[in-house]
Amino acid sequence: MAFVSSPRDEPPVPPWSKRRPRDSGRPRLSRDAIVDAALGVLDAAGYDGLNMRAVADALGTGPASLYAHVSGKEELFGLMVDRVAGEMVVPDPDPERWQEQVKDFVRAIYRNFLAHPGLARANLGTIPTGPGAVAAMDRFLGLLIAGGLPERVIAYAADILPLYATAYAFEQSVFAERMTEEEGAEYVRQIHDYFAALPADRFPHITSMAGALTRDDPQPEARFEFGLEMLVTGLAAQR
Repeated sequence: MAFVSSPRDEPPVPPWSKRRPRDSGRPRLSRDAIVDAALGVLDAAGYDGLNMRAVADALGTGPASLYAHVSGKEELFGLMVDRVAGEMVVPDPDPERWQEQVKDFVRAIYRNFLAHPGLARANLGTIPTGPGAVAAMDRFLGLLIAGGLPERVIAYAADILPLYATAYAFEQSVFAERMTEEEGAEYVRQIHDYFAALPADRFPHITSMAGALTRDDPQPEARFEFGLEMLVTGLAAQR
């Protein structure tokens, strides 16, 4: 049975939350509408282009009206991350397939962040505590527990695996902001030529592997999948 978090299952509000009461005299807005608009702004303008004024403009209102629902940009990013996390479907644990289930979960995190460039950057250095994120993490822990891993290993894995997906998606978004696909290919060719031109007597390994280090893999996600396989295989060895 698949699982998607539901608003009715929301855990208690963290004591450090900066939620403010709604002001009935302001335009009729909702957190969901604000998050919808914020995701649209983020997708169009990127991380640096997201601010309260841009979101308010997308909603046809003033920035002040948003503060009746969110305390500022930081909380708004948290709500956006929670929205994306809450949309993840996590299967019931299958001890016979736990490794593939774990990989699928990490892939989903990666693809969700790729779909909203800039959101991975906002997620780095934070611990999501919204209802969607908490529900997804609880289900993810179930997959790791089904693998028969020690508790400490599970705790580390629950941190490192999402971090891997987040950091990888962030790197991809940085590349996309800096250069086009054609410019990226030219950049890699230049790196190859630079490595190959290094003095072989001083850098024997780099020069001999210049081609391998800069070879374009026909499978776009090959590097991501290689790292994911390494991580999950390492986890399995901890049983």
